[in-house]
Amino acid sequence: MSYKTIVVHCDQSQHAAARYALAARVALAAGAHLTGVALTGISRYAEWNDSLGAWPLPPHVLDHLRHQAGAALATFERDVAAAGVDQWSSSLYEDDAESGLLQHARYADLLVLGQTDPDDIQFGISRPLPPELLLQGGRPLLLAPNTGNPAGDAPASGAFRHPLLAWDGGNRAARAFTDALPLLKLAERITLLVLNADQDKARHGGEPGADMALFLARHGVRVDVMREFTTLETGAALLGAAAERGCDLLVMGGYGHRRLHETLLGGATRSVLRGMTLPVLISH
Repeated sequence: MSYKTIVVHCDQSQHAAARYALAARVALAAGAHLTGVALTGISRYAEWNDSLGAWPLPPHVLDHLRHQAGAALATFERDVAAAGVDQWSSSLYEDDAESGLLQHARYADLLVLGQTDPDDIQFGISRPLPPELLLQGGRPLLLAPNTGNPAGDAPASGAFRHPLLAWDGGNRAARAFTDALPLLKLAERITLLVLNADQDKARHGGEPGADMALFLARHGVRVDVMREFTTLETGAALLGAAAERGCDLLVMGGYGHRRLHETLLGGATRSVLRGMTLPVLISH
């Protein structure tokens, strides 16, 4: 498996540049084509208003939104060219961010988004993007945190030096590890962390983490298995373990479901998405 197409969300957020840098770094390491996608924020399903001769917003507002999206793409294009990415493209679409990115996720191996910042919500985003794209997109997400330096200092080869794999014995974590293989194969060191394995012995087996370590080894990925007990909430424990070990990527499975118009995330998923201080690759 390898990444051939990576899509990154482009907008006018104050965190956008760090997101582009992270996407560029991964695209370079994987030899993938990087596509920047900007959305106007107006749903493609918006109804035409015959009396106004336009969509529900006045023409000058629509023009402004298109200009904003175009400016986001211009910044993306400048940044990825400066980073040395030679396989890239950019696209501007008349759509809200959630619907547009869901459509583009079908044609990508990896989707790069930013952590939600409640103080920096862009037009056309009615609810946080990561949970919606995680549960509905069908593709792994690489999330750039709002704090620190998401792109970090690139290692000699690859995108990340020391990923932390959060192993709970579940199918979503297993999928996340498989989705992350192109990055794991380029890492210098990998830690597979098992928390509180004695609380679910049937899921982990007699030697927690050993079977997953063997699976990864057969893909050419060697890991250090660490088993720990903690009384902390799982998400907080994962972030703490990553910080303590100097990890520069967290790989985990994401849990949740949709109920009518509400997205309900599992506790660990929710706390990591809120408190992340390093890039997170997450799959559902």
